[in-house]
Amino acid sequence: MTGEDERVEREDESADGDEGSADPLAAAGVDPVVPDSATDAAAEEFPPDDEVREFLREVAEDVRGDSSESKQLSAVLYRVSDLYDSAESTSPEEIYLNVRHIMRIKEQGGIER
Repeated sequence: MTGEDERVEREDESADGDEGSADPLAAAGVDPVVPDSATDAAAEEFPPDDEVREFLREVAEDVRGDSSESKQLSAVLYRVSDLYDSAESTSPEEIYLNVRHIMRIKEQGGIER
């Protein structure tokens, strides 16, 4: 089943169910399934690059503020910078899945719910 098929299936299910429980990613038109192109990109190597890593981390520090959204954006940028750090082991797919998980928890109102 492709990502598009799963998205359409989810839309059909949400159309039959309670509208209040719609997936915010689907409502925003974002396909929550990792597309094949992203999987291909995840296989690519990101050579260590101190300049790129430091730039991303500086931007992460600049955007970090008091709001939860700015803190989340800062965390995402910092995780992306890990792609260029030889001491870290991560992939674009892992970062995507982590961010998606965080967004779902936030939509639910927190982990406890």
